[in-house]
Amino acid sequence: MHINRRQFLTTLGLTTIATQIPPVIAKNSVSNLKPSRLKIGDTVGLISPASIIETQDIEDAKQALQKLGLQIKTGRHILDRYGYLAGKDADRAQDINIMFADQSVKAIIAMRGGWGCNRILPLLNYPLISKNPKIIMGYSDITSLLLAINARSQLITFHGAVATSTWNQFTVDYLKTILFDGELVTMANNATPIGKIEVITPGTAKGKLIGGNLSVLSSMIGSSYLPSWRKNILFVEDIGEDIYRIDRMLTQLKNAGILHQISGFIFGQCTNCKVDDQPAFTLIEVLQQHIKPLGIPAWYGSMIGHISDKFTIPVGVSVEIDANYGRIRMLEAAVI
Repeated sequence: MHINRRQFLTTLGLTTIATQIPPVIAKNSVSNLKPSRLKIGDTVGLISPASIIETQDIEDAKQALQKLGLQIKTGRHILDRYGYLAGKDADRAQDINIMFADQSVKAIIAMRGGWGCNRILPLLNYPLISKNPKIIMGYSDITSLLLAINARSQLITFHGAVATSTWNQFTVDYLKTILFDGELVTMANNATPIGKIEVITPGTAKGKLIGGNLSVLSSMIGSSYLPSWRKNILFVEDIGEDIYRIDRMLTQLKNAGILHQISGFIFGQCTNCKVDDQPAFTLIEVLQQHIKPLGIPAWYGSMIGHISDKFTIPVGVSVEIDANYGRIRMLEAAVI
């Protein structure tokens, strides 16, 4: 039997439609909710909250997750198409709400990024999510979901692999240690050319890790879907952006008062970010111009972003960073 979104919320005993729920902005004094850790045999829900995917993408994701001992459940609208989106906004949001309400689902992983998550933020049922805390993970455009859910539901979320990512040993090791074992991990780059760290300002700092894709984060400024920045660690990453656009987005964060509130800064990888043929700054020069005057520990090059080797970054968890060595040390477990 087909159940529309209004009927679905009614069956959950909710008399207020998600779009009418007033904003709840997370403060540092509010303790974040932690999801339960993953176990062998658990069911993971796959969703398409942004761009279109293909049937083969689901098959590839199933193989990767089954190797981790996980079972798979797919969202009803996972293969929908609506222009360049993976279905209509209400349907994509409904898949997320249903996955959080489904007691058999222990974690939710986005199939891919692209574009579309910002459009569904008003349609998510944040009280429902708070009552059913579980792992939700992705990166790139999924940044919107991770930040909004952390801000409005106080739930720890995870900036990490999407289902169509390269599930190599580096990525899987960090995922298993953090999400399965519940350990306090120190994240350090591997010894490869892409793992080179460039220190902007040396030193150490503590705070909650908040961030994601820089382009997506910038598009959310001024909304009620962002967590508190005060004395927290901002991490960002991006792909395919001209350096002047990185400059523009960091300027926006500065003018919005965000950069002056944070206690530390990490720029992960800026994959295929380039300087055009005109006179220009390098990316490091732009970072030095915006970040170095803040006097906070900061570096470029952490294994975060559109790369094959990825950290699993718990959004909202307290950490200590060491910019001298490019290390992120978790001060609390991300799961229970």
